[in-house]
Amino acid sequence: MPLPQENRYTMAQAMTWDEGDRIELIDGSPVMMAPPTRAHQRAVAALIAQLYDYLKEKKCEVYPAPFAVRLFELDGDRPEDVDTLVEPDISVVCDPSKLDDIGCKGAPDLIMEILSPSTIRHDRFTKFNLYQRAGVREYWIIDAANQSAQVFVLEDGRYAAKDFGAAGDTLQVNVLENCAIDLSQVFPE
Repeated sequence: MPLPQENRYTMAQAMTWDEGDRIELIDGSPVMMAPPTRAHQRAVAALIAQLYDYLKEKKCEVYPAPFAVRLFELDGDRPEDVDTLVEPDISVVCDPSKLDDIGCKGAPDLIMEILSPSTIRHDRFTKFNLYQRAGVREYWIIDAANQSAQVFVLEDGRYAAKDFGAAGDTLQVNVLENCAIDLSQVFPE
């Protein structure tokens, strides 16, 4: 379905759009997303599997996209009030009060984005700044093409580069005690 011609959109309008369309809202502006590549989806599956296994019987939960994250939604906000709605590749939420039938209201504890050719700038700049501003405690940027991962941790309201790894390395998840990601499973070739 074509988008109506408006200058600013909200979650209320986004909820009426075709479910097959991959669209995020950034400060009321729609951002179309291309379908992910096979390497992207393989990385998502490997990361989800490791996080899911670690989180069994713990209070945190992991969700793959599509999963609506309303970074700045406050209690009492109506869908017409929400103008930022993102669908991170992977979200980990440790506060069950943030979860509802739509997704997550507020900042997840951990977000992972797998770069695609069409999302490099969006993930490295736009989402980096959004997640930092919203208070996402840890942000991973995974580059499937170059088989690497960057880890950023929120310190005093700003992201600090915490770690970098390549195929074969193991990286610690800082917001989950004793949780490590084996990048050889994410980049098997």
